[in-house]
Amino acid sequence: MKRRAKTSSSIFIIISLLLVVASVLFVSHWQMFLKKGLDLEGGVYVLFEAKPVGDDDLDHDAIQRAMTIIRNRIDELGVVEPTIQPEGERRIRVELPGIEDQAQAMEVIGKTALLTFVGPEGDVLLTGKDLKTAHFMRGRRSEPLVSLEFNPEGKDKFAEATEKYLGKPIAILLDDEVISAPTVQNVITEGNAMITNIPSAEEASNLALLLRSGALPVELEELETRSVGPVLGENALKLSLTAGLIGLAVVAAFMLFYYKFAGLIADISLIVYLGLVFLILSALKATLTLPGIAGLILSIGMAVDANVLIFERIKEELDGGRTVFTAINTGFDRALRAIIDSNITTVIAALVLFIVTTGTVRGFAVVLLVGIFSSVLSAIYLTRYLLRLAARSQMIKSNAYLGARGATK
Repeated sequence: MKRRAKTSSSIFIIISLLLVVASVLFVSHWQMFLKKGLDLEGGVYVLFEAKPVGDDDLDHDAIQRAMTIIRNRIDELGVVEPTIQPEGERRIRVELPGIEDQAQAMEVIGKTALLTFVGPEGDVLLTGKDLKTAHFMRGRRSEPLVSLEFNPEGKDKFAEATEKYLGKPIAILLDDEVISAPTVQNVITEGNAMITNIPSAEEASNLALLLRSGALPVELEELETRSVGPVLGENALKLSLTAGLIGLAVVAAFMLFYYKFAGLIADISLIVYLGLVFLILSALKATLTLPGIAGLILSIGMAVDANVLIFERIKEELDGGRTVFTAINTGFDRALRAIIDSNITTVIAALVLFIVTTGTVRGFAVVLLVGIFSSVLSAIYLTRYLLRLAARSQMIKSNAYLGARGATK
């Protein structure tokens, strides 16, 4: 009997240490596995409202194509992990974490990039649909240029246009603004053209990027723009994590003081719960934001609440004269329904938030849902397993070890 108790005691200690160490190591290195949101990383947030261009309809497909083109443009800027999501039926939300040149990003994102070649009588000769690619380059005097290459259909159109307007200017317009109006010197049959008179290399590079990625199928009206500096984001992260750690420490100390040995097991489960939350979030490739941290802190309270329900039920069973092992099993069974009922109501609220809202509020809902799942899992399975293991190892010397009064039975 003593040998079995000693073995169970050793298993309890080894499992507890392994779980706690693994969880602490994973949580302390969470930035290796989770992305930081705009409010923590710093960067630019922009909310656009889409409007139809010309007689085109503003449908779901147009919004999706606009988002694809915006993503292609941002990818060429080298922005890591941008967030581009629809909001409602007509709006597009863009988040660019960690970006430095905010003005350049806004210039590239918001341009409709409607390219047209217009003859001297005002007739449209070619559009961006006839373009194959565009590249930044420099001329003989190192002046910035944009080289254009047309697709087969555009090649024929351009050859016809240069033949028709030989010795006359053909204006190149971007979003109805004349960016170049070269005079046709020769009939061009190779399907190439050059945009000149560009003020700077940066503007030429951006122009080539816009033309390469294609014209937006919608016009974007900027509704809201916010900039978050990296220092501000870093300070917000430090303060949030500090608040969370203080809250966790206070809760852990209370559980240890009030429930004694059972409180220690609850603290072990709480640490493992945190590791499980971060593990699931990293598996979901989630982005951690300030509202997400708030959801995490809220779910910590719910995780402790489940343990409190369990321990109070166990105390009732002990006061009724049951043995420790029987009280643990019965207490868990009686507390299970209350735990599930209380968490289902929160799950419903979190699901509504996830379905109805967008952006950081949806992130809050995701973290809250993951936290609820993890808290129930750790409370029902891990806490129960550790308590039963401790009871078999005779580590629970009296009812007081579980926060109850009287001697153990």
